[in-house]
Amino acid sequence: MSPDVLDGLAQASQFNTIIAVAVGCFIGLVVGMIPGLTISTGIIIVLPLTFVLSPEISIALLLGLYVSGMTGGSFSAILLNIPGTPSASATAMDGNPMARNGEAGRAMGIAIVASFFGGFFSFLCLFFVAPLLAEVALQFQSPDLFSLVFFGLTIICSFAARSLIKGFLSAALGLAIVTIGQDPMMGTQRFTFGEVNLIGGIHFLTALIGLFAIPSLVDNFTDLINTSPGHGTLTKIKSVIPSFSDLKLMRLPISIGAPVGSFLGILPGAGGPIAAFISYDYSKRLSVDPESFGKGSPQGIAAPESANNAVTGGALIPMMTLGIPGDPVTAILIGALLIHGLAPGPLLFIENGEFAYGVIFSFFWANIFNIIIALICLRFLVKVLTIPKALLMPSIAILCVIGSYALRNNFFDVYVMFAFGMLGLAMRWLEIPIIPLLLAMVLGRQLEEHLRISLIASKNDVSIFFTSPFSLFFLCLATGSIVWSLFAEYKRRRNSTYPTSP
Repeated sequence: MSPDVLDGLAQASQFNTIIAVAVGCFIGLVVGMIPGLTISTGIIIVLPLTFVLSPEISIALLLGLYVSGMTGGSFSAILLNIPGTPSASATAMDGNPMARNGEAGRAMGIAIVASFFGGFFSFLCLFFVAPLLAEVALQFQSPDLFSLVFFGLTIICSFAARSLIKGFLSAALGLAIVTIGQDPMMGTQRFTFGEVNLIGGIHFLTALIGLFAIPSLVDNFTDLINTSPGHGTLTKIKSVIPSFSDLKLMRLPISIGAPVGSFLGILPGAGGPIAAFISYDYSKRLSVDPESFGKGSPQGIAAPESANNAVTGGALIPMMTLGIPGDPVTAILIGALLIHGLAPGPLLFIENGEFAYGVIFSFFWANIFNIIIALICLRFLVKVLTIPKALLMPSIAILCVIGSYALRNNFFDVYVMFAFGMLGLAMRWLEIPIIPLLLAMVLGRQLEEHLRISLIASKNDVSIFFTSPFSLFFLCLATGSIVWSLFAEYKRRRNSTYPTSP
């Protein structure tokens, strides 16, 4: 074994570094839970504190926040149906129904364990195959990235539960919203209608808070009149640990989510949301009980949670070996390294091998402390369900307003949040799914940018998308995804028209 590996392990296992990781994990869980307070924002807030710390302690603190922030986002998604992070949107689809059925502890336990396995798998990728995978990702050009994002958009079909037309209508609305703001290529204003606050576009998290929070608040205020709150038994720690049967159910979604998240984390700009939704989609398709998804299925929690935590390790691969950020958080981490005089890239392993492997092992410790701290603090977090809704819901509303404002320090975003809340209520009444709109908003800008760059480079020759083997591969997957969804709907309609005799 290389001396740098052993020195890196020793560096990451020092007492001060371990404490920094643990503190970062605790902060990350809190940051991830608060709607509107993103992991990027949390790291930016903590970053000035690292200026007086050594590089290894600074990065360990930030890695702990990064890893646990992903897990923390699932807590509010499960308990309140308000995802703390964009990646937790998929978790809310099955996590919140389980919480409503009195199984919040079970749902959160599944999320924590799945997050650990996803993070641990990405650690193995980071440690063993980082240079190889980073080299492959570096070869991706704009046509390949366009085809990848387009493939991600095709899973919209799977979320159009009652009507593909309504699903595509929701997605088209999301793509239209993405066009508001500045043209990504020309820099000119589009659809701002003279409103200065729209030049920067609609922030995805502002829309996310509104679409999830307002309908959830309306539901909870309605429940205040009709039902009494509280599930006292949820605070018992024994209800948190997944049962053996749950662990068996989690094997398939974790085996899908961990590799998907690790791979997509390597690709710049792919990120956690697309990994979470793709993992959720294919876990549903390969499940023996796909009808349970969306109604409180453990598999519907394990798949996205393992995927979005696996993204963390995957995103570190191009950052450390190539100096290319895999997502906004790793872009901030590159800045943190540069502040301490350390340039990420291939030379990092040659000139500062001990530090490079120290970062890798700090990531390993972050996943260990993530599951430990999450399970220890979970019994207190579950008590949120026992708080009277008359006190809890106004507090959540205030946090949503603060979170929307804090994203860009602009009160206009609060109005946007409420507007999307009204849109969410209208879509619910019209039985139009919200998830396709969210997915289109996440991927729309990337889709447009890579499409236009590709067409400019090829002088409007669309064959560029079919000549690249990577692009052709993703387009084939996208075609298969669409055909599979159409066949599944045809089969469902046929079964409903001609029911099978008992």
